[in-house]
Amino acid sequence: MRSPSESVCISLCQAVWERKEMRFRRFVLVRDEDETGVSGTGVVAEGVQFSTGRCVLAWVTQYPSLGIYNDMDEIRSIHGHDGRTKVSWRDS
Repeated sequence: MRSPSESVCISLCQAVWERKEMRFRRFVLVRDEDETGVSGTGVVAEGVQFSTGRCVLAWVTQYPSLGIYNDMDEIRSIHGHDGRTKVSWRDS
């Protein structure tokens, strides 16, 4: 049985797949300092931004988890730590 997060992720992937233009971009979150002592430093999460603007973020830390966000601004607002966490795009 799939978790609710997995079901939403699959639905998003299917919606993008069915579009004529499949445009999504990969990114990572990079932290130079770990403000909370939980995530560590360096690459702390991998993500995908879909053509809809919505994003899925997979944490690659000691506590792996998935998060689904409405857009990149939401990710920056929640996880940006006042600019101390950077988004590094892997695709143009």
